[in-house]
This record gives sequence, structure tokens and C-alpha cells, in this order.
Amino acid sequence: MPPASAHSARGLELGYARVSTTKQSLERQLDALSAAGIPAERIYTDRKTGTSIEREGLAALLAYARAGDAIVVHTLDRLGRNLREVLNLVHELSERGVGVRSLADPLPINTTDEGMGRIAFLLLALFAEMERTYTAERAAHARAVAEAAGRRIGRPLAHPADRIEHARLLQAQGDSLGQIAAKTGIPKTSLHRYLGSTASAEGRP
Repeated sequence: MPPASAHSARGLELGYARVSTTKQSLERQLDALSAAGIPAERIYTDRKTGTSIEREGLAALLAYARAGDAIVVHTLDRLGRNLREVLNLVHELSERGVGVRSLADPLPINTTDEGMGRIAFLLLALFAEMERTYTAERAAHARAVAEAAGRRIGRPLAHPADRIEHARLLQAQGDSLGQIAAKTGIPKTSLHRYLGSTASAEGRP
């Protein structure tokens, strides 16, 4: 980590590189950050899996960054595991006066720039919101199609439908839960769910 005295009135550019598995290499990102003029002592790194939320390098970078600084990444997706996470982080940094700049995105981002970089970032935010809407619409459509076809929506039943129907028949005949469980192989806890509270706990008289 660079010393606190390294901060200047115009701010610093701080690099960040991340790979999602320990088998991947940071070399490409580090080379790009170095070529952008960022010294090694101002580059923070993480080697974590995509599901891990513990990113010590990013945490240290965020703790060190001050208003006027800019965080530089090879591509914007290095800042988070999904677009929503990236957008939230960039918004949080913007409120702190910390900019974000990407080097190799199709539309390079620079949130400190009121020109095309800013427009590109706003477009990314719009695309994220559109994708959220489209995802919800696709899920609703899939549910409607499944319901129209008579298919069950949600978690599948843990036991075959014919066995459950057999249990209902035994219930109608007056068998107790214990008897039904023994004959069908369905546990009593599941029978309560399938048969309701009317299932008899005792056998037939």
C-alpha cells in the first residue's frame, strides 16, 4: 500500500486487478495497468473464486482511496461479480469523489469525464436495468407457458405422484399415518403435507 503522504491535491490513479480462480493469471491486467503509468506499489490485486465475497485487495484499495483519486481497471467487470455489483460500487465511489477508469472495455469508462466516458457508464446502467426487466419478463412467460401446459411450477414433488395418490386412497380407507407410511414409503412429515391435517394418527377401529 502506498504511504498516505503519496496523495496529492490532484489525486492518484490506483490500479486494481482481479482473477476469479487461482489458476488464472493477473499478468495481462498488470501489464495494462503498468503501461497506463500506474506503479506497482499503487496496484491492488485479488485472486479469489467468483463466489467469494472476501476480496482483501479491493477492501484495502477502497480504504486507501481519497476524493480526487481514480481507480483504474483493465475492464470494468474486474470490480465485481456481476453488473449490478459493479454499478453499485461505482455509484458509491462517485459519492466519495473517487473516479473509475477502464482501459480495455469496448466503450472505455471514465467517470471523472463528463464526455463519452460518462455517457458509456450511464449506458451500462441502462443496460443493467433493461436486463433485469427482461429476466423478469422471461421468467413470467415461462411460468405462464408451464401453467398453460398443466405443468407444476416451483420445486418438484419429493415423491412420485402415483405413490401420493395411493396414500390418499389409503387415507380415504381410514388407514393411520403410520400405516400409510409403512405401505407407501413416504415419511409421516411428508404425509402431513400431502394429505393435510385430516390424516388419522390411529388405525381403523
